[in-house]
Amino acid sequence: MVGGPGEKGGVEEEEKACEYEEEERGEEDQQQRLESKDGVEKERNKTEVMETTCGGKPGKDEHTSISTSSSTITSFSFLSSVSQESLEEDEVRVSLVTMLEDESCPSEPFGTIHIDPPSQFVHEEKEEEEETKREEKEEEEEAAASVHLQQMKRKLDHGPDGRPFPSGKKHCKGSGYLSPSSLAQATPTTFGDLRLANGHSAQRRRVTSGPPPSGLQDWLLTFQTWSGPERLLALDELIDRCETSQVKHMMQVIEPQFQRDFISLLPKELALYVLTFLAPRDLLQAAQTCRYWRILAEDNLLWREKCREEGISERVRRRECERPAADISPWKSAYIRQHRIETNWRRGDDREPSVLKGHDDHVITCLQFSGDLIVSGSDDNTLKVWSAITGKCLRTLTGHTGGVWCSQMAIATVISGSTDRTLRVWDAESGKCVHTLYGHTSTVRCMHLHGNRVVSGSRDTTLRIWDISTGRCEHVLTGHVAAVRCVQYDGRRVVSGGYDYMVKVWDPETEVCLHTLQGHTNRVYSLQFDGVFVVSGSLDTSIRVWDAETGGCVHTLTGHQSLTSGMELRDHILVSGNADSTVRVWDIRSGQCLHTLQGPNKHQSAVTCLQFCRGLVLSSSDDGTVKLWDLRTGAWLRDVVALQSRGSGGVVWRIRASDTRLVCAAGSRNGTEETKLLVLDFDLDEKKKEVDIN
Repeated sequence: MVGGPGEKGGVEEEEKACEYEEEERGEEDQQQRLESKDGVEKERNKTEVMETTCGGKPGKDEHTSISTSSSTITSFSFLSSVSQESLEEDEVRVSLVTMLEDESCPSEPFGTIHIDPPSQFVHEEKEEEEETKREEKEEEEEAAASVHLQQMKRKLDHGPDGRPFPSGKKHCKGSGYLSPSSLAQATPTTFGDLRLANGHSAQRRRVTSGPPPSGLQDWLLTFQTWSGPERLLALDELIDRCETSQVKHMMQVIEPQFQRDFISLLPKELALYVLTFLAPRDLLQAAQTCRYWRILAEDNLLWREKCREEGISERVRRRECERPAADISPWKSAYIRQHRIETNWRRGDDREPSVLKGHDDHVITCLQFSGDLIVSGSDDNTLKVWSAITGKCLRTLTGHTGGVWCSQMAIATVISGSTDRTLRVWDAESGKCVHTLYGHTSTVRCMHLHGNRVVSGSRDTTLRIWDISTGRCEHVLTGHVAAVRCVQYDGRRVVSGGYDYMVKVWDPETEVCLHTLQGHTNRVYSLQFDGVFVVSGSLDTSIRVWDAETGGCVHTLTGHQSLTSGMELRDHILVSGNADSTVRVWDIRSGQCLHTLQGPNKHQSAVTCLQFCRGLVLSSSDDGTVKLWDLRTGAWLRDVVALQSRGSGGVVWRIRASDTRLVCAAGSRNGTEETKLLVLDFDLDEKKKEVDIN
């Protein structure tokens, strides 16, 4: 159907209107494309300015061209206006268009990336916060490590206790010594770092046998990529495949790095405490390590403890103070001297004893010495005073009209008892007789001195107590019915033994016999009394231990076969010498015989006298010898004296010993050996202050 002119005109107008709208729409699209192109150009310029200024990629708050399926967005600020639903539904793609024209910037080119919903941005922000916290924590740990290293450096510079080192002290420069200058600023993480921290050059351990094997660096890089357990496993396998020389090389490289002079790093008090556990021999060796170790090893209190352990008295230490030695503490000097004396006792030397001849061919019946004075009494009615140093007879004490049978000595005062029934008090230095004590009606056979009082026992069956300063007889004790053969006095009680087979305990002040100890079946010849126990030796071959307070018999010690001629008691240990040629060691608390000193080196005749000191037992015999025994083990050590006439009449009658000297009275009954004194000094080497303690 064909419309009229009116209809045609209307259609043309509608077509023109559509064409006009399309032209306007096209112009608007073109304008939008131009604006978009201008925005891209502006963004490119901004990006180039940022890269030129910062040398990196743009930050997340900077304007960047963002393309979406529906629109072009020029800023990240759209996140605040875009709805949460549209972000969850659509995947937003951002094209960062950059022109990296600066080739010097090593930044990686940007491509098209995906921006996740805001939850991922929150997650990334949390990760960044955690990373920041980790960095702050690492900084705090590094600061703490730095403080620790500074403290270690201060200890090494000023001593472990924070005080400056004393003058003369120096660090021990051992192979493992850690000097302050070698401290690293950070804790070593590898063994190579440790070597450098200890001041050892890495070149020192290089093996120059040839060029490194091919693939070594790859092998080392592979090793570094492994975890700790994997490295340990690899090292175990590697060691198993090494030869002995290679393992030795590893030890020579590794061991010095872990050696530390801990003594120098400890406070002085702790270092000295550690050194107290060392034996004296080890202390002397430690003193040779370095100067500071020597300072510690010379500590006076340290050596005082060692002296206390060995029973060395304050008196010995004071004597060493009177003879000071440079750079040696008095206690150490005392210890070394005592050890030297002990060694001389046990081992002896080639020195011949000093020989003091006197008393002609008479028997020396009693022997005493104190300090450097020796006093011998004889049946020739005299006493002689000798110098232990020069060996000369200083003077002869005459006045007795009968043989001298017993004596006592304190410093320079000598008391003697004789068959002339008197006691005499002498001044050994002047040779004068101070007092003559009358009262006994028969031979004075025994005596014991305590302080200014001496108790004498006689064949007249009585005991008398004398004041040697006044010469007055203070008390007379009667009760024995036969000769009194032995006596002991401790200042409080008197104990006596006689030929009536009895032992009596007396109160000297009241002159009352407190206990009569009955049990022996023959004469009592020897006594010992320590204030608690009384020990008596008899011709009946037994030794009895008595309680001094109750009078009861505690133990009967059996084992000897003849007369017990001499005994020594100290600290509950009793040593007895017998005519059966043996010496026995007893514990009087238990009544057990600890040792019998015999064997292939035992005496061949009756034991005449005993002494024990310094853990040693000395015994003399009719066989002409003096033997030395170890008190603890009972072992024979050596013959200290052996007369040329031994076995053919030579006799050692009496012995007296101090810590440093031994005096023996020797002779014979048939003229084969002249009467003499033998003096052995075990402290001759006064100048030698340090010895090798074995």
